[in-house]
Amino acid sequence: MNSIIKYLLQGLLIVAPIAITVYLLYEVFIVLDGLIPFDVPGLGIVVILAGITLIGFIASHLISERLRSWFDRIIRKAPVISLVYTAVTDVLNALVGEKRSFKYPVLVQTEADSSVKRIGFVTHRGFGKQAKLKEEYLTVYCPHSYAISGIVFLVEKSRVEPLDLPAADVMKYVISGGVTRMEDPIFLENEEKSTP
Repeated sequence: MNSIIKYLLQGLLIVAPIAITVYLLYEVFIVLDGLIPFDVPGLGIVVILAGITLIGFIASHLISERLRSWFDRIIRKAPVISLVYTAVTDVLNALVGEKRSFKYPVLVQTEADSSVKRIGFVTHRGFGKQAKLKEEYLTVYCPHSYAISGIVFLVEKSRVEPLDLPAADVMKYVISGGVTRMEDPIFLENEEKSTP
């Protein structure tokens, strides 16, 4: 009976991630494909992706930076719309824009006498100067595990230690609660040395 349970759990570990990923991709495909209904399945999503790509091309080559800045200023002045627009714009720029914010992974010591450190990402370097603080502070975003949320710390620069690891791997590592292993050779060497 124990062997059967063991094999069942092993099968779940293999099947569940694949099934959930396929299901989520299928649902996203169905929703996007249904936005522009065509008789041919998949044609709606192709039209949407082509349209978004065309808008990106036009914005990059035909619309001036001045016109984009003007439109951005107008939207940001609208009371309720600006809240949503600003949040979505900033998050998308941080993740996929030209000025990605989550590309500087660090270790942060949040308490003076603690040997425990948090993993985070430096998102802004000039807050201390802007706020006219005595010390130089860095803005560090620490994502939560198994959630699309996190917490922002203002940390003295001396308490922030850069990580020489790919930012994407560090983000996966934090979000998975340390379960996902990083492929970087430096990390794998350190892990082998620390294994009892």
